[in-house]
Amino acid sequence: MRSLDLATLLAAGSPGGSSCLTSATTLEPAGGRHTSVAPAKFAERGRKGGVYAYEQRYLGNESRYAVVIDSKQSQLNRAEQALAQAVEDGHPLLSRAPHVRVTYERDGAVEHYYDLTLPHRVFDGHIRAGTIDGQPTTQTAAYRAVRDASPANARALLETSPVTLVFGGWDSSRRSRQGRWRSALVGEIVGFVSASRDQTGVLRKPDPGLRGGARVDPVGMQVNLGKKAMTEMADRQQAELSPATYGEIVKAASAIKPGDAKSASALGLGGIPPTLDQLAGVACDTIIRTHVLSFATLRQMRFGAGVEGDAACRALLAALALNALARSDAELYLRANCDLVEAELPKVRLDQRGGAFLDVEPLSIDAADLLLSEALAHAEKVADVAWSGLAMRVTGNPDIVSGAVETDDNS
Repeated sequence: MRSLDLATLLAAGSPGGSSCLTSATTLEPAGGRHTSVAPAKFAERGRKGGVYAYEQRYLGNESRYAVVIDSKQSQLNRAEQALAQAVEDGHPLLSRAPHVRVTYERDGAVEHYYDLTLPHRVFDGHIRAGTIDGQPTTQTAAYRAVRDASPANARALLETSPVTLVFGGWDSSRRSRQGRWRSALVGEIVGFVSASRDQTGVLRKPDPGLRGGARVDPVGMQVNLGKKAMTEMADRQQAELSPATYGEIVKAASAIKPGDAKSASALGLGGIPPTLDQLAGVACDTIIRTHVLSFATLRQMRFGAGVEGDAACRALLAALALNALARSDAELYLRANCDLVEAELPKVRLDQRGGAFLDVEPLSIDAADLLLSEALAHAEKVADVAWSGLAMRVTGNPDIVSGAVETDDNS
């Protein structure tokens, strides 16, 4: 089986090259096929509580229902986080990738945030609201160049925030010339489930069951407090409670009549009897993780470096995407009750056009690092690309920090 090399990426980044590289991996529950998994939960408009997302998909030639275990956006976030962690750890190669840092001061501590993980990447509101050397970010020449980048010449983005070109971004708040960059890398994890059919043979959407939840308090399964005691406990913890939780406790305390006592469950005291009130896990007979890297998307971008230089820049972005993929795939961490393992090696294939495909070896982290190193060296040579790490230092607007509220509801 052929290994991915720089020549392959350069060919794919040139006109008429491969459309996509696809990586598909069969996964299974770490506890065995008899165990269920906890899919991602989504908010449904007009309905309280989370729901699972079911879609009809094909598994082979059979139409089946599949549940979304990890969404496309979540998979991208995991790839971004993998790169961010490598940068924070001082990885000698990835630390050279240009990135933007926003710095806040909160409660005497310094906090750093990067375009690698901010939701809108280089166009994020935290970056736009900040300053660079005392000047509003949006008024600096460097940031204007980033915002003015277009597929006809994306050089400013390549040398300031290449992750925006790989993972996508939308400069939606700009009055005109909004940058819209679709993600060149997408991925998801889905699980195929059993479903019955109605009398007409149409598949019925699965109806997830409920699982029990309980809490045991060794001091007492019920702890009742009077108005004064409950209010004082809430006041002592107010600085560490969310406004919603504090308000709930104070409201409950104010309703207690003199001489009476009520449950202090809002303070986390007392037990909770077993109840069936949470979505149960889902049994899946097949779980598949899929990623697609679109060379067709990368080929829409030019960098002012001529035919050979532009192909080198696209190969560099592809190598960065593959590095993020290798790192994120190595960490199968999703959420509680959703521990998965790889049931086989990833099956990676490169589209050769006209219905032909080339099977290639999956990239390890070491191999991905080597490929990125070679792609960067080539882009430096033929396209004069300059990657030197932190490209933009933004001081965050202190009003944003003062207005930030951690809450567990939507208020």
